[in-house]
Formats: sequence, C-alpha cells, structure tokens
Amino acid sequence: MDQGHTIILVDCDFRRRAAISHSLAGTGIHVEPFENVGEMMQRWPRGSVALVADEGDEIHDLIQAMTSSGNWVPLVAYAPEPVIPRVVRAVLAGALDYIDWPVGEAQVRLAIEMAEQSGAASGNVRLREAMARSRIQKLTRREREVLEGVADGLSNRLIGERLAISPRTVEIHRANMLSKMGAHHTSEAIRIAIEASLVG
Repeated sequence: MDQGHTIILVDCDFRRRAAISHSLAGTGIHVEPFENVGEMMQRWPRGSVALVADEGDEIHDLIQAMTSSGNWVPLVAYAPEPVIPRVVRAVLAGALDYIDWPVGEAQVRLAIEMAEQSGAASGNVRLREAMARSRIQKLTRREREVLEGVADGLSNRLIGERLAISPRTVEIHRANMLSKMGAHHTSEAIRIAIEASLVG
C-alpha cells in the first residue's frame, strides 16, 4: 500500500477506535476516526477506504449517505465474532470485505489494500447501481410495470393491453414515472432501470 493514505474509521466503541488508530500510527496511514455515520457526514472527510464497525445500521446508513451525496469510498466492515447473516447483509449492501475483530495490523492493512484495488474498479458501478435503485424505489408498483413495458419496447397501447388499462392511463403513469426518476426522456429511464437491475 502506498504511504500517505487516509482511512475513514467509523466505530461507536472508543476503545476499538483508539486501538486501530494506535496500530496504524507511524505507518504513513492517517486515520480519521468518527463515532458514527452522522458525525462523519458533518464534514465528509477525504479518504481512500472506510473501515466501519458493523453495529446497528451503520453499514446501511453509510451506503445510503454515499448514494445520496455521490461520494463513494470503498468500504470494509468488521465486527467481533461476526455472524454469517450480518456478513452477507454487509456485502450485499456494498461492503467490499469483512474482517473479524480483533485483528493484527497486517490483516487490517491487507483488507484496506484489497478494498482500494477492487474499489477503484467497482466503486463507480456500485454507486450508479445504488443511485439507480434509489430512483426506482420512488415508483409505485404500476409505474414500475409501465417502466418494464417501456424497456421491453412496447407502445402505450401494448403496455395498456398487458396491464389491462387504457393507453391514456399508461401515458399518465409514464409521465409520472419520468418525473419521479428525474429522467428527461424514455431512454434515460431505461438506462436507470438497467443500472438498478430492474430489467436486463
């Protein structure tokens, strides 16, 4: 790992924050410690990797904050004696790695280095996917069905036949869908749907 990196550390446990900061002191890696995501969001520090204790909803909250702000940082989660469902949940949410605490400095550094390497490649993709999903979540069930029909290349009449509604009603749902998604035209809405894995 190159020298001069900054690690964003989020952990509500003061002792763990202090232990990690101490273990990386003098290594050329600066640690920006925060008690929680809310505290971190007040000034959005620059960092190459976020090391986050998986407690409560911190992983989910940080992913949501990064999605809303457009600031994506590779995320490594950790916990004492992590249970499989939480590891799976964290990885599905967007964590690039998950380590068991306590760990030695070498393991922390390796996890951070791997996150930097894979994060550089996948960060933009994950951010776009998360942002697209947040746009899709604004839609009603019917608006999603209309979007799927549009993505399938169907006309308003054919979408109406598929959904047993009039073409005029499809047109209304379509206009609402574009407005809620912040899409200026149909092709943009389709791109967002693809990025969100709603259609493929």
